[in-house]
Amino acid sequence: MAVPAEVVGVSGHGVQERGEYETVEEADRVARVVLALLGAHLVGSVRAELAARLPETYALILLNPLQAAEPLSPERFVRATAAWIEGATEKTALWDIGAVLSTAAAAAGDVLTREVLLQLPHGYDLLFGHPQPT
Repeated sequence: MAVPAEVVGVSGHGVQERGEYETVEEADRVARVVLALLGAHLVGSVRAELAARLPETYALILLNPLQAAEPLSPERFVRATAAWIEGATEKTALWDIGAVLSTAAAAAGDVLTREVLLQLPHGYDLLFGHPQPT
C-alpha cells in the first residue's frame, strides 16, 4: 500500500515531520485513525472541501468515516484516538492528533479551517493548533 507523501512525507508540512515519527508507516497509521474519527464529525461541503485538499487516500478516509452516535468532545476524541492506535496513551494520542490536524489545517488554509472548527464542539481549535479568541 502506497503512503501519500504529501501528508506523511518528510516535507516541512508532513505528519511525519510534525509528529517526529521514525517511519512513514507510523505517520500513515496515525493519520488514518485521526482522519477517520474527524470525518465522523464533519458534514456537507466542509468535509468535501477538506477532503479535496488532502491526498486521495486520506480524502477517501475522510469521506467514508467511522460512524459517531454523537459528537465527541475534544477529550473524548483524544481517548477514542488512543483506543484506536495500538500502544497509544492519551498523552501520545494528543501528540498524534496535533501532528495530523495541524497538517490538515495547513493544507486547508485559515478560512476552511475556521469552517471546519464551526462544525466541531468547542475546544477542537487547540487540537488543530489554531487557538480561537474566547
